Amino acid sequence: MNVARSSHAAAAPVSAEHLDHPRSLAAFRSTKLLVGGYLGISVLTLVVIVLLRNDSADVNAAVWVRGAIVVASALVTYVCAVRAARGSRSAYRRLRVISGVMIVAIAAIIALPGAFPVWMKAEQAVCGVLLIAVAALVNGKYLRSLFAAK
Repeated sequence: MNVARSSHAAAAPVSAEHLDHPRSLAAFRSTKLLVGGYLGISVLTLVVIVLLRNDSADVNAAVWVRGAIVVASALVTYVCAVRAARGSRSAYRRLRVISGVMIVAIAAIIALPGAFPVWMKAEQAVCGVLLIAVAALVNGKYLRSLFAAK
């Protein structure tokens, strides 16, 4: 019986009182701005891929796949950031996981020789910096305590 209660308690949203605290508002404002920047850069990159589609030196199959995956992950990350700011514990967990996984994936893209053009590695580095800031915010002591099961 205790297992069911703790699972239910973990699923309950964070109270409006805690979400409306100035520190919470600032943390989520920053998180949404950073993730919005990641989404914006990702969409612009997909536009560049479409514009350069006939240049096989700058756009290959790996670039198309990575560009599409990054836009999709950025969109999901943004939705999670918005839902977490509204108190969703599951969205907060997803935001933590996705930002961490994407940082590792970006590091791999930058480190892999040959598969991606330099311009895309530079774009991924910018996205990586944004996501490192997101990961620092969402994994920080304040937000972790805000979303801790009570």
